[in-house]
Amino acid sequence: MSKEIVKTYEPKAVESKIYKIWEDSGFFNPDNSPAKNGGSFSMVLPPPNVTGVLHLGHALTVTIEDIIIRHQRMLGKKTLWLPGTDHAAIATQSKVEELILKKEGKNRHDLGREEFLKRVDDYAQQSHDAIITQLKHMGTSLDWSREAFTLDSHRNLAVKTAFKNMYADGLIYRGHRVINWDPKGQTTVSDEEIVYEETQGKFYTFRYSKDFPIAISTTRPETKVGDTAVAVHPDDERYKQFINKEYEIDFAGSKIKVRIIADSAADPTLGTGAVGVTPAHSIIDWEIAQRNNLALIQVIDEYGRMNENAGTLIAGKKTKEAREIVIQWLKDNDLLEKEEDVQINIARAQRSNGIIEPLPKLQWFVAVDKEFILKESKIEGIASGSKITLKRMMRHVVESGQINIIPDHFSKTYFHWIDNLRDWCISRQIWYGHRIPVWYRDHEIYVGVDAPASQDWQQDSDTLDTWFSSGLWTFSTLGWPNKTEDLSKFHPTDVLETGYDILFFWVARMILMTGYCLGEIPFKTIYLHGLIRDKDRQKMSKSKGNAIDPIEMADRYGTDALRFALIFSTAAGNDIPLAEDKIKGMKHFANKIWNISRFILTNTDSELLITDEQPKPTTAPDAAILESLNATTKSVSDSLERFMLHQAAQEIYQFAWYKLADIYIEASKAQILDSRTKINTQKILIYCLANLLKLLHPFMPFITEEIYSSLPITNKKLLLVENWPA
Repeated sequence: MSKEIVKTYEPKAVESKIYKIWEDSGFFNPDNSPAKNGGSFSMVLPPPNVTGVLHLGHALTVTIEDIIIRHQRMLGKKTLWLPGTDHAAIATQSKVEELILKKEGKNRHDLGREEFLKRVDDYAQQSHDAIITQLKHMGTSLDWSREAFTLDSHRNLAVKTAFKNMYADGLIYRGHRVINWDPKGQTTVSDEEIVYEETQGKFYTFRYSKDFPIAISTTRPETKVGDTAVAVHPDDERYKQFINKEYEIDFAGSKIKVRIIADSAADPTLGTGAVGVTPAHSIIDWEIAQRNNLALIQVIDEYGRMNENAGTLIAGKKTKEAREIVIQWLKDNDLLEKEEDVQINIARAQRSNGIIEPLPKLQWFVAVDKEFILKESKIEGIASGSKITLKRMMRHVVESGQINIIPDHFSKTYFHWIDNLRDWCISRQIWYGHRIPVWYRDHEIYVGVDAPASQDWQQDSDTLDTWFSSGLWTFSTLGWPNKTEDLSKFHPTDVLETGYDILFFWVARMILMTGYCLGEIPFKTIYLHGLIRDKDRQKMSKSKGNAIDPIEMADRYGTDALRFALIFSTAAGNDIPLAEDKIKGMKHFANKIWNISRFILTNTDSELLITDEQPKPTTAPDAAILESLNATTKSVSDSLERFMLHQAAQEIYQFAWYKLADIYIEASKAQILDSRTKINTQKILIYCLANLLKLLHPFMPFITEEIYSSLPITNKKLLLVENWPA
């Protein structure tokens, strides 16, 4: 035997040792790569939020990405996989506020901005340290020398530079618009940061007064004290005679003035086909109001209460109580025509769980439909100096095939989102995050990377939406706004891999920000994986008791077993059912690989050395296994190039367990005893094992590296940087 290999594989005894060998080698850093003339390949890690620890979704993400990056590294490319974490402003601030309130009975205002932010920084650092430890536990071959944080000093410079440039080009503006307001968190939130809760509600059909000619329907009658119009479809014959007529009405303790307008947003098939327009409390109604020059009257305040504009009957009431009062008023005045039970979606803020109120607010926005001149462009089909809008640019790079989305059906989802994209509200009323780089003095405004020289300027108190800074991730991490060697060598990145659930949160915003700031695409391929569910395809959650802790599973069964279980049935874009039994089953596979290796090494002469050259077959079983190995190598390589990672894993599994173990190893037992075939059979066994380990390494890196170190091969390197089988 060339080298002793213990009888049983113990992951805990191997994994930390192997990871240290990898780190000490420096090969995670492309600057130290032994590869020559193989080109480069780069990816960024979707930065985990510093709000806790890694969950199973993160484990799937890093497993997929590590497979991709290890494969590309073995192809001889200088590979960069760049790590980092996200400050996740609202989530992190909410978490710390909750902890402080629970422990000390205080809120952030009791502590003051400076002290509160110090507490948040301490919490974020602790979470960061835990996350990095867990990422290493998962075997990730990330270049730790380039680690970044979305709120560190360099990212702050990038954020302020992008803001200043976009403001100068008229793409960032401050204005009054209806936004999503979270009364509980006391901040704006984006459409993508809202979750919808389906519940039983009522659909009310009524008239404002007995002499009003049209009945309307709504689920929120309390907001109707803020109506300034009733919209009907231009082609709806029922209401054409009333268009442009105005009515002054005493409605539920409030005096309202309502004009009947024609607008294509009105759906003739919904309710009565006529809809009350409340411009201050609906984004759609606000858009109708802009088209029809309607007044905007705010009747709900920032705390979810009816304000003084709501009239004497309901002013000061919470919206739910006000609704009951208005319904009773309608009944008392014989104006309620119909009351139906319906399913309604309650919009809640994802982080605070507060019920969203659309409110008109003075905020900062990115204009997605405004034309600007793209000064420098590397985007095919858009020349430098072209006039373009952000929306047209975002659509073009995917439509033209410069960015490929896998699976393809998500392209339609992307285009639908782009087509319906409104101006992006980027200001948040929280303390944690990038402070908006705008200063005010009297009626003056200053926007810049650095604060104004004199002291009598007041900085805007708001911070930027987290997605503004993470939208710069692919290039701010490579040194932008400076022109660095990393930026020229590794950007655009090759692949962006993430869950399909943040296609709009993050992926689309990276396309927007990179297109504007660099005039190029951020990545060539978007690979979207599905969500992990339990064996019954239910969403995993702690409250259901079906959540799986990836680090606990890695400790119990070995990291390689967890990784292989995660990838084995993971087709792009499909949700993945996962049970602990599947991870346990992949531990059996790891043991099988160990036993195959142990048999081969035990039955190999200690002085035998082989090269990368394929041995010649001398028997039918020899020819069959070498043919099978070559076919598997080609098939696995093709599958990896097409991002069919699960298919590649299954092909390796089939070859190892059945073709090599069950068939050839059984045949080899007789051949090893025959002096005519002994040495050649040993060479074929070692050759097949070496190539199996290379194919399997991206998927199960720890056990393969450990076994490979024992093989009797000339000019052997770390498996991490060995050549991919040809």
